[in-house]
Amino acid sequence: MNKNLRPFHTFHLSVTANKVIPVHTPSELIDEWQKANQANQPVLLLGQGSNILFVENFAGTVLINQLKGIQHTEDEDFHYLNVAGGENWHELVKWTLTQNIMGLENLALIPGCVGSAPIQNIGAYGVEFEKACEFVEVINLHSGETLKLSNEQCQFGYRESIFKHEYKDDYAIISVGLKLAKQWQPTLTYGSLTQFDPTTVTAQQIFDEVCAIRSAKLPNPDQFGNAGSFFKNPIITFAKFSDLLTAYPTIPHYPQADGNVKIPAGWLIDQCQLKGYQIGGAAVHTQQALVLINKDNATAKDVIQLAKTVRQKVREKFGIEIHPEVRFIGKSGEINSEEITR
Repeated sequence: MNKNLRPFHTFHLSVTANKVIPVHTPSELIDEWQKANQANQPVLLLGQGSNILFVENFAGTVLINQLKGIQHTEDEDFHYLNVAGGENWHELVKWTLTQNIMGLENLALIPGCVGSAPIQNIGAYGVEFEKACEFVEVINLHSGETLKLSNEQCQFGYRESIFKHEYKDDYAIISVGLKLAKQWQPTLTYGSLTQFDPTTVTAQQIFDEVCAIRSAKLPNPDQFGNAGSFFKNPIITFAKFSDLLTAYPTIPHYPQADGNVKIPAGWLIDQCQLKGYQIGGAAVHTQQALVLINKDNATAKDVIQLAKTVRQKVREKFGIEIHPEVRFIGKSGEINSEEITR
């Protein structure tokens, strides 16, 4: 039937799928997944398609996660939220502030839905999803059995979780449980957030500042299709960082608990003079070098070639390997983004 996927992913490339079906309940999700599976059709579950690059037409069924609902309970010390996977992440962050629930404000304006947040362990401005996560509820699409994984069982790391490995295929995230302390402590370690006074700052002020920074730097996908940050920030050894510091005394850096150092990939790309660099219809964004955009009817080949070039230039200049954060989808499912852009 060849349904155009352009409206269903934020890169807005012109690619197709055999079928696109919205699902509103876990039982609908299981039914549609099993139907496609029995017909030997590949199946892909999409939220808002915000961290996806389709590298070719998808030869199967795309299910759109529209599971909705937020349940809120509390005790003396914590707010507990059980949020359905199809809820919009940013709308959830906004809603928590209207309810005087704090702790998610640094994660404002991250695109995508709640069910995608644990997969990547989304993070920004010094806060990662795992900090607020109590559990993630998944469903086995073969058996219909639901499992509740604790924070520890999710094996969260930097842009990493068990949902990229053991629970990657044949499982779907249907809800997440968040636990947010009533004794709120602001996180003000990154960028312009350091200007705030921790004793007087409000969560709303942090939210507003994060929204302002992100809006100024990141292109609206409806204007220029993109998948947000295309690359992960590399983590390098302290010895490697010391060498870099000699050549670049002002290099921005974030020391890690294990002694290694995180370097912003956007800064590395910018130092290679790549802002605005274009291949075909794909370009490096002029405001934020970490973002690759669909500037002018880009094809998947254009984006892949651009990503490859960016990685190569950073490797040549700094001897640092940067890795794609975006998930690459081939005709029958996810493929290795690392290999295709090497």
